[in-house]
Amino acid sequence: MDLKQSAKDAAKVLTSYITYQAVKTVLNQLKETNPAHAYWLNTFSTKDALQDGEAYLSQLLKENAELAMRIMIVRQNIAEGICEFLPEMVITGIQQANMEHRRQHLERITQLGDGEHALESELPGESEISQEATTDSDGLPK
Repeated sequence: MDLKQSAKDAAKVLTSYITYQAVKTVLNQLKETNPAHAYWLNTFSTKDALQDGEAYLSQLLKENAELAMRIMIVRQNIAEGICEFLPEMVITGIQQANMEHRRQHLERITQLGDGEHALESELPGESEISQEATTDSDGLPK
């Protein structure tokens, strides 16, 4: 596994996501201050996908440099704000998610194992005997 390439790929995805968040932020600001620009940016953003933040910004610079510059400033501020917490949050989040997945898997295989075992060992009439052993004469649990 090439960790350096994985880091580059993750950085590219994160950069595109931060660009998306910056576009959302600028759109919300424009809705309050300049609805016409908000409409234009929303239309542009739905036409040109934000999957690749850099390609999106390159295209936006050709169409409306002022909005592109604004989005670049906002995304830089977002990046600076989250990057100091991000490494620890990612590692902690993955550790917790892995633990939860393992717990769910263990519960599932344990339940399947118990269910299969109960089905194999239970003979006709055996459930009535085991129920009698766990209840008193009034039918209430002992």
